[in-house]
Amino acid sequence: MADMPLECVLMLAYALALVLIALVLERIAGHAHQRSLSVSTDGFTYHSDQDIWKCPKDQHLFPVFSDSGKGKVIYRAPASACNACPSKAVCTDSDHGREIERNVCDIEHGIKQFHRAVSLTLLLLASLILVVELFRIDGIYPRIVLIATLMSIGVFTLRLAEALTTKARLKAE
Repeated sequence: MADMPLECVLMLAYALALVLIALVLERIAGHAHQRSLSVSTDGFTYHSDQDIWKCPKDQHLFPVFSDSGKGKVIYRAPASACNACPSKAVCTDSDHGREIERNVCDIEHGIKQFHRAVSLTLLLLASLILVVELFRIDGIYPRIVLIATLMSIGVFTLRLAEALTTKARLKAE
């Protein structure tokens, strides 16, 4: 780093700080998304192999409605099981059985996509700073460091962009 001009070191530090902020934002968005999904299904377990939910009293909620266009699936437990359950009062007020509605394209996904777009913007800004510095700096060593950092940021940016466009493509289908 002794051969690196102070301006280059500062630009690298700033770009890496933006990358760190993007990483933290991704973690926070993922954590918030998982928490919001678990709130409405607290105590219930999803079994993807059978596409059913299981309640804390071992009753199954089966899919009763599906709209693939909107990405919506409604699962319901048998009314007879829920109405006879001693925990009904704290679980549901419906006489038709407890329901869980899952939306593939729900607002939590929209919020997560928003955070992903903000992360991508930060990564692109970090890349732009490094590209500008690459053209301004003299010397082979600083350029190698800048190019290596740019490539690392580029890989991370492409992965996030791919995940964002894949989800957008699935939503459009």
